Parts: sequence; C-alpha cells; structure tokens
Amino acid sequence: MDTTQRTEQQRSADRRRRELLEAADRVVLRDGPQASMNAIAAEAGITKPILYRHFGDKGGLYAALAKRHTDALLNSLRAALDAPAERRERVEATLDTYLAAIEARPQVYRFLMHPAEGSTGAEQGFDVGKHSAPLLRRMGEELAQVIEDRLDLGPNSQQLARVWGHGIVGMMHAAGDWWLGEQPCSRAELVKSLADLLWGRLAAAGDRIGGPGF
Repeated sequence: MDTTQRTEQQRSADRRRRELLEAADRVVLRDGPQASMNAIAAEAGITKPILYRHFGDKGGLYAALAKRHTDALLNSLRAALDAPAERRERVEATLDTYLAAIEARPQVYRFLMHPAEGSTGAEQGFDVGKHSAPLLRRMGEELAQVIEDRLDLGPNSQQLARVWGHGIVGMMHAAGDWWLGEQPCSRAELVKSLADLLWGRLAAAGDRIGGPGF
C-alpha cells in the first residue's frame, strides 16, 4: 500500500470517528449520564460491535468525548486569559467561561463528571473516578503552565504554579458542580465570589519578565 492510500484511509477513519463522536454527543445531550452504547450505536446507524471496534468499550468512548470537550473548553479558557483586559477582568472572564460551558450543556457535563449515575446492566460499574480525574488533572496542569509562564512567583515558582493551577481547577469544579445542581445564586454572583477568593495573591504577583503577562 502506498503513502497516498494510507493517508486517504487515515482521513477516512478520522472522519468516521468524528461522525461517531457527533452521534454520541447528540445522545449525551438528550440522555446525559444515562446515555448507553446501544443508544449511541442506534443514533450512528451501526451495531454496537462496530462501535466497540472504534472505541473498545464505554470507557474508551468516554475518554474520546472527554478529550473532545476538554480541548474545546481549554481553547475557550485560553482565549479568556489572552483577552485585552485588566487582570481582574480576565480572571472573572476565565471563571465565567468555565461556568457558562457547564451551564450551557449540563447533560454533557453530568455525563463526563458523573457517568456512573447512568450505568445499568452490562455497563454497570463504570468508574467515575478513573475517567473523570484525568480530565481535571489535565486542566490543572494546563492552568499551572499558564501561571508559570505569566507570573513571577519567586523561589519554587514551578511548584507554586502547579499548586495554584490544580487548586483553582479544583475550586472551579467543586463550586461549579454544587452551583449547577442547586442554582443558589446567579452565575455572575458566583463568578464575583470566586474571583474575590482568588484575587488577593493574584493581584500581588508581578508579571514574569519576558512573558506574555497575566
């Protein structure tokens, strides 16, 4: 098989995978954590064994969907951090971007963060911690790198940036999960309260020399 044929086959496989993920997204938007492999296969117009061939099992499909949505969310968070605004405004915009994303697609959020809620029959025992923890870990590492690149945190800056990155992601996740379930206040009120909590140390830190600024 020549290179052109291999490239075309890869493109075809990638296109088919995107189509299956889009079908899975439609089912997740409708069913949330109750989304099943059977329903996703039916939505895609294929049999479940063919879906397994592409993703292995529900865990494999979950990982692919998590990467798809995390990539999109991280791009939005980077855009908020890079916006031409004062630091406090960008902190609030970044918090709001995360909360707006989970508010806009709560069924997707619940599927990614609480998938065990819908596990039944052959799919029972889907391990929420095993699959959702790496998603949060990735977000924490990404934010840690942003902080390290932009802020002068003095000695042990790399370690402190990771503490801040994972701490901020943990705060956003826990507060957002609670808020999405109970809706105790407006999104704007939650954003302001979380920004107030973060602001003291963030306001005091200087920009890293030669960095893009924070």
